[in-house]
Amino acid sequence: MPANATLNPVPGALARFQDAFECALLAPDSAPAAELAALTKQPAFAVYHNTIMKGCIDALQANYPAVTRLVGEEWFRTAASVYVRQAPPTHPMLLEYGASFADFLTGFEPAAELTYLPDVARLDRYWTEAHAAPDDKLLDPASVAGLAPDVLASTILRPHAATRWAWFSNSPIYTIWSRNRTDETAGDEIKWKPEGALLARPRDVVQWITIDAGGCAFLDACAKGCSLGAAANAALETKIDIDLVRLMSTLFAAGAFSEISFQPKCMEGHQ
Repeated sequence: MPANATLNPVPGALARFQDAFECALLAPDSAPAAELAALTKQPAFAVYHNTIMKGCIDALQANYPAVTRLVGEEWFRTAASVYVRQAPPTHPMLLEYGASFADFLTGFEPAAELTYLPDVARLDRYWTEAHAAPDDKLLDPASVAGLAPDVLASTILRPHAATRWAWFSNSPIYTIWSRNRTDETAGDEIKWKPEGALLARPRDVVQWITIDAGGCAFLDACAKGCSLGAAANAALETKIDIDLVRLMSTLFAAGAFSEISFQPKCMEGHQ
């Protein structure tokens, strides 16, 4: 071996090769990097490409069942093949694949007329996040019910790690999603009105219910670390006729909270 020879790889060479390999794998119609030209001509490479693509598309379809049911399997898998090329997996657990799929659908021209589809995808994603969330404590409502009124107002309720919620001001997304999340037959005609959704996994199974704008505002404030009093004000500002007692009962029944504390982390009155 020459005296000046080295066994150290060229800095960045492996990373460049991996990037080029990924590009060739997910975009086989484009010209491959020079160092991969011979490799991509091998029959085995095409088999590997097809296997990887199918695995990614299968995972995306499994993670977005409501979207798939709405648009049909053929349409979905065609859209998914475009998405996979733009956003390949970055995590070995394909259960978590597709975090940006809702945003992709927002800009996907064939879905332009399906204005509700990205939000349906967001609820599919929330289901996955709730399902995969770490185990968390479940707050006992009795620990709150026994607090004195002045202490109660300054109490902070922390949302459970698996709790997800969203308000959709333009469409009945919750109804559309919930009807297509399962294999149930369609019910009454859908009324086109704003809706909210709350997903929780208090124990082993993800559950979901509809929730109004005031409830979402309440949970938003809780997530910011605001006191119960400030969260109640946020709910009332959003929906002046909200029944706070009923809201609290609904949220506790859903398993939306994990624990309480007494030091607000947000600016009270400026959430």
